[in-house]
Amino acid sequence: MSQPALACPVCREALVLDDKRLSCANGHSFDRARQGYWNLLLPQKKRSKAPGDNAEMVQARQRFLEAGYYTPLAERIGQLLQSELNPDEQTQLLDLGCGEGWYTDRLARQLGCCTTGLDISKDAIKTACKRNKDVHWLVATGADIPLAEASVDAATLVFSRLMPEPTARVLKPGGLLLVVIPGPNHLLALRSLIYTDVRATSGFDPAALLAEQFEPVSCESLSFDFTLDTAEAIQDLLAMTPHGQRLKPEARTRLSQREQLQEQADFTLYLFHKR
Repeated sequence: MSQPALACPVCREALVLDDKRLSCANGHSFDRARQGYWNLLLPQKKRSKAPGDNAEMVQARQRFLEAGYYTPLAERIGQLLQSELNPDEQTQLLDLGCGEGWYTDRLARQLGCCTTGLDISKDAIKTACKRNKDVHWLVATGADIPLAEASVDAATLVFSRLMPEPTARVLKPGGLLLVVIPGPNHLLALRSLIYTDVRATSGFDPAALLAEQFEPVSCESLSFDFTLDTAEAIQDLLAMTPHGQRLKPEARTRLSQREQLQEQADFTLYLFHKR
């Protein structure tokens, strides 16, 4: 299996693996964490002591995703990448904002390519390491991706912040970018229990933001129903969404009393090629 072309986050020189340490020609070095990941997030790049999702949010997302509610989305992502890439073990895939690695792990196993998962949350990457030792897990920021220029064949971004310039920099010419965002009716039942005035999710258009660096290939919607059968599952879903941080006391009470929720997933999947 090939290796990702890691770049020093300090000086952008190539990082070379020596035993359990990465080092560059300028003498910057990084030790592998005992869990197996590389921490390439420089202290000055942090906006807080522990950026990204905390351990509670990571655990909630892990329980929810492992229950299989979003399996149709993971399968469709894999199908799109398979058809566009025809991947092999030399293919370099980067999952930006990979969180606790559920999608990353599935893609690595399905596509059989060299896969790197990147997230700014150390708690998320520590959990991701337990999923698949063959994936290259990085604590890093998507605003300054520690990979060599034009070294990545495809990047995925599932519910994470779009950063056009850094993403374009690491993708090869013609490289693939797959972006997944919530559709207008995503989690409508949950939102109806939280807000008195429920509106369709705002029509964010990634193509407009990416227009300078990327050419659109396709756009499709994916919707399906699922049922949360326990109060714990409802709370896990809540904890892994931004809605859980905006709860008023009365909404929290309503949700705590629910033991079942009929819900709809609604996603929009965009494919782009780097110009």
